[in-house]
Amino acid sequence: MQDNEKIYLTEEGKKKLEIELEELEGPRRREIAARLKSAIEMGDLSENADYHKAKEDQGFLEGKILEIKHTLFHAIVVGQSNENDKVTVGCKVTVQEEDFPPETYFLVGSKEADPDAKKISHISPIGKALLDQRVGDCVKVSTPGGEFSLKILEIE
Repeated sequence: MQDNEKIYLTEEGKKKLEIELEELEGPRRREIAARLKSAIEMGDLSENADYHKAKEDQGFLEGKILEIKHTLFHAIVVGQSNENDKVTVGCKVTVQEEDFPPETYFLVGSKEADPDAKKISHISPIGKALLDQRVGDCVKVSTPGGEFSLKILEIE
């Protein structure tokens, strides 16, 4: 992530990260500490695979904790706007590509993107094309697979 990239989170996404952080700082940290203690008690650490694995896991855990804390500290929490006149992060938008049925996407920040759940990032090709557009607008989307047009049918 670049320093100038804004971190957008929905209220739901923020809550999920807070729960994950609580789990990582509590039970997961204690579990790794217990593994380290057990491995240290075995003796010679230079050839102790359990110790080295636990230290590696501890490093990954602490990195994940720092990443989540950074995200939460710098996040801009977005919610569903009462003003649905244009597409913004945090809104649902229904679009239609010619000859295909309409699809509804939830425009979210990159940390919450989940294409399988129809949550698309504001920095994805479709997200970028839809941002700040209005109902009735047609937008061209450029993807690695080619270009296509979407018509905005509804913004919630």
